[in-house]
Amino acid sequence: MTGKELDALVEEARSIKKLPTHIAIIMDGNGRWAKRHNLPRTEGHREGVKTVKRIVRFAGKIGLKYLTLYTFSTENWRRPRYEVKELMRLLREFSLKEAAELDKNNVRLIVIGNIKGLPLAQRKALSYTINRLKNNTGLTLILALNYSGREEIVEAAKKLASESITEIDTERFKKYLYTKDIPDPDLIIRTSGEMRLSNFLLYQGAYSELFFTSTLWPDFTEEELLQAIRSYSRRQRRFGMTEEQITGE
Repeated sequence: MTGKELDALVEEARSIKKLPTHIAIIMDGNGRWAKRHNLPRTEGHREGVKTVKRIVRFAGKIGLKYLTLYTFSTENWRRPRYEVKELMRLLREFSLKEAAELDKNNVRLIVIGNIKGLPLAQRKALSYTINRLKNNTGLTLILALNYSGREEIVEAAKKLASESITEIDTERFKKYLYTKDIPDPDLIIRTSGEMRLSNFLLYQGAYSELFFTSTLWPDFTEEELLQAIRSYSRRQRRFGMTEEQITGE
């Protein structure tokens, strides 16, 4: 994609009145991309990181406030040892090597999930980058790492129980989630043709709009992200109300 083509996409996205505040993406298809190209699965993950860099850069340019990427689930530990090792290596590499670029683009970094379950080297790299970017005011990039939507809900319930809190409503419950200071996603995108949430933001995604694409994550482009945003902008979010209640007609 040429610079002029990318600039045109940015301009169009900025002109959309109904731009989501928070987009979450289930980045799926790295392994299938590698298989399709007769390459090891690890090569698919490396290509996937390149896509992450492009999409984060584009999200910042169009004025998106929050972008959550499903980076590593608790279930992903079941994958072959060599693949998990490569994923952890790429995570550390991304955290350290991209810190300067993210800082330059005014990106803030947050991590959600069971961070204590990650290897020490990865935790240190993430801590360094989070601290370096903490005062930035542009896009907030959220990496879901060692993350499970069900575990998040269970952990929130445990914390409430340990504090002997009996008066519980949705607003109070949300304060015990990993995402307590983050608005719920307006739009959840999943690549690779799969049509499920796979234990991702189960509580937060209750009213999220969904967008599924058959594109494998390494092939996902800025144009396709804009396509998802266009689709979102044409939808009417009713939250249980009627169309007449929303329009006032």
